[in-house]
Amino acid sequence: MRVMSTVTLTLFCAIICCALTEKPSNVSSPNIIIMLMDDMGWGDLGLFGQPSKETPNLDAMAAQGMLFPNFYTANPLCSPSRAALLTGRLPVRNGFYTTNAHARNAYTPQEIVGGISKDEILLPQLLKKKSYVSKIVGKWHLGHRQKYLPLENGFDEWFGAPDCHFGPYNSSFKPNIPVYNNSEMLGRYYEEFKIDRKTGESNLTQMYLLEGLDFIHRQTEARQPFFLYWAPDATHSPVYASKPFLGKSQRGRYGDAVMELDYSVGQMLSFLQSLGVENNTFVFFTSDNGAALMSGPNEGGSNGPFLCGKETTFEGGMREPAIAWWPGHIKGGTVNFQLANVMDLFTTSLALAGISPPDDRALDGLDLTPVLLNRSHTLQNRPIFYYRGNEMMAVRLGQYKAHYWTWSNSWEEFKKGIDFCPGQEIPSVTTHDQKEHTLQPILFHLGRDPGEKFPISVLTKEYQDVLSRISPVVEQHKKMLVPAVPQLNMCDMAVMNWAPAGCEKLGKCLKVPKSEPWKCDWPH
Repeated sequence: MRVMSTVTLTLFCAIICCALTEKPSNVSSPNIIIMLMDDMGWGDLGLFGQPSKETPNLDAMAAQGMLFPNFYTANPLCSPSRAALLTGRLPVRNGFYTTNAHARNAYTPQEIVGGISKDEILLPQLLKKKSYVSKIVGKWHLGHRQKYLPLENGFDEWFGAPDCHFGPYNSSFKPNIPVYNNSEMLGRYYEEFKIDRKTGESNLTQMYLLEGLDFIHRQTEARQPFFLYWAPDATHSPVYASKPFLGKSQRGRYGDAVMELDYSVGQMLSFLQSLGVENNTFVFFTSDNGAALMSGPNEGGSNGPFLCGKETTFEGGMREPAIAWWPGHIKGGTVNFQLANVMDLFTTSLALAGISPPDDRALDGLDLTPVLLNRSHTLQNRPIFYYRGNEMMAVRLGQYKAHYWTWSNSWEEFKKGIDFCPGQEIPSVTTHDQKEHTLQPILFHLGRDPGEKFPISVLTKEYQDVLSRISPVVEQHKKMLVPAVPQLNMCDMAVMNWAPAGCEKLGKCLKVPKSEPWKCDWPH
């Protein structure tokens, strides 16, 4: 196992810089790096006003690149969001949702039977057409059974885990999550890969940084175009950071994790520059969903001025920090208010690589290259759809957002202390019962009211005019939507990570219990 200190990292970079005596020439297909954070909120970045100033490298990245203040995820929860990124399709189209109950967020805990459907075409599979080498570093979360893992779905390399780093578990009841190197496990969280729940200390982010740098170096040396999907999970509860960062922020352990991730981003961008490939590498930074306010205050982030957080379809649950960086191509210091979505990264990456998107399926992602390369200030007035499970809860068109359903979480869960909107209760909006507003949607102007506090009166001309524009968009969307077979309905203790590939070599195989499948219960 490799654990890297800050000193080791500096030495690693110095050695690599000396090893490359000439800068590689640009090729037609740029390298692509997507950095996807876990539960990091819009308001966690200094450039968006976070007073604790933990993100100097991300702030510098934005100063050198393009900032997207109106960037969204496709779902307010981890697994569906990641599936949407890699397929360019809404979760309801790619199967990453449940029909076990109405408007429920579902994901891939280790008891889930399903995973990413073989009917889906993932970004790394398509990038092979132009000889890209692809690696994922960090959290996968699209199914942990062998057939669902990254190397079965287009990636050439993987260092990371299939699930969240929950635990530690008693191995007789539930196994700890395995950490993989390519197709075989190297160990498990809390065992070989330490996370100290008491102090929050873990070297995982340092390991993920080292893996990313090593991959970049190898592919640059081989003159091979590459796709790096860097998906660390330090800001997901239980949050962690390595010893040099613990206790350094003003926000406790969560802020420490943000500082280390920011440092890691800075190291990777500097490394690209030292290798001379920054002008041939497109980098995009964002997060999978809004900050998990229910984990606060010590283990949750900030969604800035927006309402609620992770799990909800209010702005705080789905609006994400987003920065594009590509020196020599993207004009530095630009801010673009284009409505954009994580699914756009699929289509945009294909466009950058010179690959046509699949024409046998509906795609929800748009090609952002006209905006990125300053050929067009904005694209068409595209809508943003806010889904929760199998229900379209809201839609944004321009500055206006219409809620067709509202729900934070159930009274039962709320009374247990699970609060997705702490200190932000708004009557008739952050409802604890599922409320339908299809006949009279709740309408907000997000420019004047980013916190969704003041609904526009239904008696005004503004309301009627806006609704007349939004209603046909919603009708057309629903008319054309063909939901996929849901992949997140069934659970079974027998499919947990009892005996992952490679466990025999390590003596880490555990006894598999009898299979007794059941319909997963999704409370939110």
